[in-house]
Amino acid sequence: MEELLELRQFLEQGKIHEALLLVDELEEMSLSDKINKIDSYGVILLIHLIKQKAEKRSTRSWDVSIENTVREINKINKRRKSGGFYLNQAELMDILQQGYQVALKRAALEAFEGRYEAQELAEMVDQQETLAEALELIQQ
Repeated sequence: MEELLELRQFLEQGKIHEALLLVDELEEMSLSDKINKIDSYGVILLIHLIKQKAEKRSTRSWDVSIENTVREINKINKRRKSGGFYLNQAELMDILQQGYQVALKRAALEAFEGRYEAQELAEMVDQQETLAEALELIQQ
């Protein structure tokens, strides 16, 4: 909110260059927030996909969670006014890859009632296949 007041002051004072710099900063902050949210939802998506693949089954709860996380990622990533998306396919994949190890550790706590360590669970699941499925779900 403080930034908007500062932007107003710059515009009222005719300091266009300073105003544009502040607009750039606001855009960067907004994009960073969107990336953080997409990352969080991406980890949740991956947790459930990892559990499905490792246990070779699914539950209604996992299915609903997958559906909800995909919907949230798409909602956050969609540009409202100009159309299109904030993050392209490669950027989404990069975020998913970065979150995979976190998701694997969390899935290890839940899958098979927590009997396996993350590394053991990793041997049961094809990482690239799981990442590709996550990206495909997001892009449907």
